[in-house]
Amino acid sequence: MREALHERTTLLKNAPHPAQPLPFVMPSYKLWETPFYGVGLKMYDALAGKAGLGTTEFLSRGQTTALLPTARPQGLKGGVKYWDGQFDDARLALALARTAATRGALLVNYCRATSLVHTGGKVTGLACRDEETGRTLEIRARCVVNATGVWVDELRQQDGKATGHPVGAMVAPSRGVHVVVDREFLPTEHALMVPKTADGRVLFGVPWMGKLIPGTTDTPRGDLPREPRPFRRAGFHPGRIRPLPVKAPRVEDLRSIWVGLRPLVKPVGAEGEETKSISREHTVLASRSGLVTVTGGKWTTYRAMAEDVLEKCFDAGLLPRSRGVTADLSLVGAPAAGAPATSISAAPGLHLYGTEAGEVGSIPGHDRHLGGGLTAAMVRFAARHEYARTVEDVLARRIRLLFLDAPLAASLAAEVGALLQAETGVDPRAAEFRELAATYAKPPA
Repeated sequence: MREALHERTTLLKNAPHPAQPLPFVMPSYKLWETPFYGVGLKMYDALAGKAGLGTTEFLSRGQTTALLPTARPQGLKGGVKYWDGQFDDARLALALARTAATRGALLVNYCRATSLVHTGGKVTGLACRDEETGRTLEIRARCVVNATGVWVDELRQQDGKATGHPVGAMVAPSRGVHVVVDREFLPTEHALMVPKTADGRVLFGVPWMGKLIPGTTDTPRGDLPREPRPFRRAGFHPGRIRPLPVKAPRVEDLRSIWVGLRPLVKPVGAEGEETKSISREHTVLASRSGLVTVTGGKWTTYRAMAEDVLEKCFDAGLLPRSRGVTADLSLVGAPAAGAPATSISAAPGLHLYGTEAGEVGSIPGHDRHLGGGLTAAMVRFAARHEYARTVEDVLARRIRLLFLDAPLAASLAAEVGALLQAETGVDPRAAEFRELAATYAKPPA
């Protein structure tokens, strides 16, 4: 927890444009809940120390209602307010990648790793395929890091087979189902937290880029599809958010429904365990052949995970030891120290570009609004500077519109595709994106 709190502070300092503090409110419907959870969160404040984002406050019934205006009033006793952080994961990933490029990294997009290359029992590179042209090529490297999330075992097992040292699976994939509704169900800048639901889970209602994400679920999943879909029998139903709105969201209120796969690290003998009891911590391993694998963990500690990976590479003699510089490295677009940050709860807009907002605003089409906060200039910027090739790249991986409002994203596919085609000359695959968006726009049958 100390590591996560320290890394949260580092992230907010180095990337304040996609990441900001966010206040949470825990409403209490039993007299003991406010002091019980409040004291626990006060201890969390003490543990955070200088890394804290704000002081935990005990709230009266009236104060809780003011901060959560749609919370169910019957039986409400009070609440607790505490602070955490929130970020736009797509924009943060882009900022990280582009910052690496400014430091000499070569970024390759749409290139699939097909197999590892071994020489004398050691990993010396990999074979890959350009997904646009079909061209295959071989890349040689002193060190290969397997950072493929829930798919790490595929390469680990390939490595073990090639070297005669078979390995078992280290990842137990977990499926998190997320639904998105309009902010009318929680019209506030405060997130809601319910510490324990009927099935023993923590439940949130989080404002995110102009919408609301209630949930989520966490259930095992054996298969690893690129686009996982929720199962109705195990999916999250928005009407189960008992203390959130007086009027609960209905299925027809869903703007998008999507699934994330979490790479939870399996302990020995974990077969059949509930995924909520399996470790969220990251693990770094080096095989006998020199393949370095990292999996598990969470976004907040991405930088610490990377440092641990490098330490493993140094210890294994795969790379010369050097001093890390990322603790104080501002990411691309980070405003000057002390500059105010705009709330990430607002609709997607120029504030997410930080110091590059002016450049986006100077591109033709900056005043041509397509919908959902997206402008034609943002599409062109994504093609020119953010490696975007397809409509999915723009509407799902550069701007999170597919995850915020799937029908709206589908309606913009043709227009975004035309802009991309003009910028890149590559087929933007607009029809494929509309098919994908249709699966996000409705709950599973």
